Amino acid sequence: MPKKAKELSATEVRRLTHAISAGGKRYNGLHPVGGNAGLLLQVTPSGAKSWIFRTVIGRKRRSIGLGGFPDVTLAEARQKAKEQRELIDSGIDPVEQRKANKRALIASQLTSMTFEKAAHDYIAMKEKEFRNPRQSAQWTSTLNIYAMPHIGKVPVRELNLAHIKSVLDPIWDAITPTANNIRGRIENILGWCAIHGYRSEENPARWKNYLDKVYAAPSKTHQKGHHAALSCDDLPAFIQDLKKRHGTAARALEFLILTASRTNEVIGDKRIGKPGITWQEVDFIKQVWTVPANRMKSNKVHRVPLTAAAIELLQSIGQGDPAELVFSNPKGGIASNNFLTSVLKRMDIPVTAHGFRSTFKDWAREHTGYADEVSELALAHVNDDATRAAYARSELIDKRRLLMQDWEQFCYHGHTQKSGKVVPIRGDA
Repeated sequence: MPKKAKELSATEVRRLTHAISAGGKRYNGLHPVGGNAGLLLQVTPSGAKSWIFRTVIGRKRRSIGLGGFPDVTLAEARQKAKEQRELIDSGIDPVEQRKANKRALIASQLTSMTFEKAAHDYIAMKEKEFRNPRQSAQWTSTLNIYAMPHIGKVPVRELNLAHIKSVLDPIWDAITPTANNIRGRIENILGWCAIHGYRSEENPARWKNYLDKVYAAPSKTHQKGHHAALSCDDLPAFIQDLKKRHGTAARALEFLILTASRTNEVIGDKRIGKPGITWQEVDFIKQVWTVPANRMKSNKVHRVPLTAAAIELLQSIGQGDPAELVFSNPKGGIASNNFLTSVLKRMDIPVTAHGFRSTFKDWAREHTGYADEVSELALAHVNDDATRAAYARSELIDKRRLLMQDWEQFCYHGHTQKSGKVVPIRGDA
């Protein structure tokens, strides 16, 4: 048993300090304070003080922490040391008991994790990977609307097929794409829960060999919608009408069509503060527009060969400072998301700006002899096919320049080249 020490007063305890070696080196001081055998006050060179109860339990020497001083007073430390001694005398190891209590607490937290809390933690973790900040809000919104009313308060360890069906049954046939997105999100969240030990049963939201036996495949029950697009036949007349219209939005739409680009690539996205094309991205000598990776769906830099008409359009605006937006709102900021839509509404054309990419693809496929890979690269489409990947490495910039020149010819004059021959839009080769 530890030797009994002189019983110090509270004032004497406050005066205790760290230890100093004969060579002047400072180190932790351990001071018996009396009142309980083995009760020590540890004082570090930084001045931090804490209580330690040293004793032997069975054949093991233990140093049991009792808290910091002065948060734990001298009287409280002596009482805690007394309680530890009583546990030991009754055959209980306080250190092992504390570890067991901690394990029980962790186990309790694991089994009580609700789907709502799991979804919140999962989304917070994944938003570091989301390329678009709006994805986090989209996940939260759809889960709050469709999933949380049914399973939000349910512990994830209890979730089964019946719970998943309560979410999906009301919406699977009515809004199949949304329902399938929600199913996938629930599957990901429950998969994350399994990895972290919150549940151990099979994932009731998985599709393959499980929910595919319960619901009709989304591809069979819902025809995927596409952006409304103008037909090739109607494009030349539309362009002539568009050229008669004044204003930045009309020129931005014309530039978007000539380059077969996405809306975000041209005017940016005001909702997330992402700017559109700036003057420093345009090389007038090489006649190339380099779109930064952070504005591309593929997250890769995209080079767009600019035709003579596209260059003339940009020059007509009047080149500004390198970082200045080419197509901005009247105050010079990022244009709103209905910037181009408003032009189409005024023209009474029931299509979307994005739909002109479909028009371009239809034209390239039906009215030209270019390989499919050339138009796919012009559209900056991501494709895992090895052959197209090989084409993509070279970017086919020269062939794409010829393609875009033919596209310009078609947009403004209604005919194009196919295998070296002029083909009228409604004629035969």
